Order: sequence, then C-alpha cells, then structure tokens
Amino acid sequence: MLVVTGPSGVGKGTLIRTLRERVRGLELSVSATTRPPRPGEQQGVDYHFLSADEFDRRLGAGEFVEHAEYAGNRYGTLRSEIDRARESGARALVLEIEVQGARQVRDALPGAVQVFIAPPSEEALRTRLIGRGADEPDQIERRLDVAREELAARDEFEHVIVNDRLEDAVQELVELVARMCAS
Repeated sequence: MLVVTGPSGVGKGTLIRTLRERVRGLELSVSATTRPPRPGEQQGVDYHFLSADEFDRRLGAGEFVEHAEYAGNRYGTLRSEIDRARESGARALVLEIEVQGARQVRDALPGAVQVFIAPPSEEALRTRLIGRGADEPDQIERRLDVAREELAARDEFEHVIVNDRLEDAVQELVELVARMCAS
C-alpha cells in the first residue's frame, strides 16, 4: 500500500494519475466524502459521495480504515477499497489522503509506505489553489491555514517529495514504487 499525502492543491492527484500511467498494476482507492460532487465528478469513480448520516453509520460500523475532517467536509477510506484491491490482484493500492488520515493508516497498517508531497513554497501552493478555480477566496484561505499545519508534519514521513517540477516528482514516485514492490 502506498499512502500519498500533503496539503490540498499540492498536486497529489496529478502525480498519482501520471504514476499510474507509468506503472502497471496500481489501483487507486476511491475515498468516501460528505462534500458535494464538483462538476464532472462521478459517484464511485472520483469519490463515494455519502450523506453525513451514511458516513456516520459506516463509521460506527467500523467500515473505515481512516477518516478525517477537512475544510468542513469529512473524508475516509473504506475497508472495502482495500479488499477490492486485494481481490483484483493489484500490485499495490494507492491512497490519496489527508495528513490526519495518513497518521491513522500508519497506526492501523504500519507496513504501508507513506510519502508526503510538499509544494516548493507556500506562495506556489496559493497560486495552484487559485488556478484550479474550484474554491472561493475564503475557502482558499482556509485551505492555506490547514496547509501550514500539514506542512509542519512533513518530518513525520519517511519519504518527502517536493512537487516543483512534475516530471522530477513523478520520477521520484516511480523509483519509490519500484523499491516498494521489490521488497
């Protein structure tokens, strides 16, 4: 299992998508969330979109391996996603999750390889968040506040990749996966 974490807007999704294009057999875990879908997002593909009540029900039933609240919404990895990857014969399962969730996975599944994706600077992160056009200015500021806290946690992670140049960051991930799958 490969856990990829870091602040919102750092490029986790782009890195993972490119990694999966270059390394066969990697399955992406589809996270559950209480946030509404963004334009073009599909149920069960981008996220498992759940009501707050359904999220609570599944949490109470022990169906999550990790869960966290971020920017006013809840997110989590369903145990069924891990089971699905095992049953499909995936080479590895990739989790794209927030720092809170990565800590929970570290405790629950200590064999998981964890990598923290960092921006080259806070200003670069601000520029990326604004450029994606997905959030209002007040939401961007909240995301940056959370990002400052998350950036302070980077030393908790054995692997840190600075996403300054996409090609370099992807190559570091490819090499990490190769070492992970060889051991």
